[in-house]
Amino acid sequence: MDTFVPYLGFILIGLVFLFLILRVPIGVSLGLPALIVVLLNPEEQISGLVLGAMSAMTSKFLLLAIPFFILASAFLTSGGASARIVKFAVCAVGHVRGGMGSAGVLACMLFAALSGSSPATVAAMGPLSIDGMRKAGYPLPLAAGIISTAGTLGILIPPSIVMVVYCAAVNEDVGRMFLAGIVPGLLAGAMLMAAIRFYMARANVQQLTWAGWSMLRRTGLDAIFGLALIVLIIVGIYGGFFTPTEASAIAVVYAFFVATVIYRGIGHAKHVKWREAGETPAQSMRRNIPHVLLGMALLPNLFHGETRSTLIQGARLAIMLMFIIMNALIFSHVLTGLKIPDAIAATILDWGLSPWAFLLILNVLLLIGGQFMEPSGLLLIVAPIVYPIALSLGIDPIHLGIIMVVNMEIGMITPPVGLNLFVTSSITGMGIMSVMRAALPWTGVLMIFLMAVTYIPQISLALPNLLDWLFG
Repeated sequence: MDTFVPYLGFILIGLVFLFLILRVPIGVSLGLPALIVVLLNPEEQISGLVLGAMSAMTSKFLLLAIPFFILASAFLTSGGASARIVKFAVCAVGHVRGGMGSAGVLACMLFAALSGSSPATVAAMGPLSIDGMRKAGYPLPLAAGIISTAGTLGILIPPSIVMVVYCAAVNEDVGRMFLAGIVPGLLAGAMLMAAIRFYMARANVQQLTWAGWSMLRRTGLDAIFGLALIVLIIVGIYGGFFTPTEASAIAVVYAFFVATVIYRGIGHAKHVKWREAGETPAQSMRRNIPHVLLGMALLPNLFHGETRSTLIQGARLAIMLMFIIMNALIFSHVLTGLKIPDAIAATILDWGLSPWAFLLILNVLLLIGGQFMEPSGLLLIVAPIVYPIALSLGIDPIHLGIIMVVNMEIGMITPPVGLNLFVTSSITGMGIMSVMRAALPWTGVLMIFLMAVTYIPQISLALPNLLDWLFG
């Protein structure tokens, strides 16, 4: 495929949309049309298609970070980090107007720094946060809408799996990308909390009393071991101590240690009663020394039943995501072979669009695409096409990446493939469309946020540029 073949391009794109409309799984919807187009083109062989995709996978060593980040998130979630984060968030902001809703947003922001995934953030924070809001008098649709929207921050606040995918697709620096996501993530969370505070001005809901600085300090110290993961990753990558892939592997070891030894949520130490009735501290210490040593031992905990379940859970999610990425790379390989990206880029440049107009069109296309495709697959297809166009228009590639990630956020709460809607529906028992309607007002907040991030580049670039200036 060394020439632009229009009819094969139309067949390829048409089959993808057809399969998506028919609710065929995302990975199959990308890989099968590519295979059909190869069969229709005598110049291309299936072996070349597979070898090209495998070469793309093996050349992008950064993609290996994805299963490690997923596994680290699984350890911390199973280990009890989610409950500690919710307690800290409630203590921090639960006493203000609309406090329980704001606490849900804050909890999602904090857990996003551990998970790197929007659906995982909703799944971990949803049950506890929605239950807390319901007890405070929030209607179920309101609580569901807040959490499904706040969960989208899971792919904006680093470490983000979607950011890793973008950087792998266009060969950008993950460290800078992670740094660029911090300020937008904080801004998006602040905008959602401000909107909740305004919305709840006249609502008849319960407000918690201020728990006091001692309780805030106690819950903060309890949650800090999990939250330290983001500091470890950012400082390690940007400080040059290890590569992003090495950082993900270190994150797994750290998360495993926190979950089994410090939080004791999984592993042998979970079921140990540290203090028996009538025991002195010295007696308790002597009795528990073998349990402490066993809890700190790597292999015994790895073979513990709960740890195996966590490993299997993380492996399933990683395999599913890597299957989508593999098929997206196959699709991208065929797309590139048909010269479709070159034709699209040439057409857009011939239009003479300004950067402002180009970013507006890109947002519209991504918002539409995000309704039908999983973020990682969509990014792997779109990013290589728009990246050279953005560079030619003087748009910073890191700024472009943040814009694309925010669009993917909104796609997580828009049907038919809005994954956050499905997770929230399973938690609350509400229908998908009911959850979507509940999330609609808060989606409007994210749309305003998208416009701000798109046309104010310094929101994304201020922090990485500042650190480059300080340490460069």
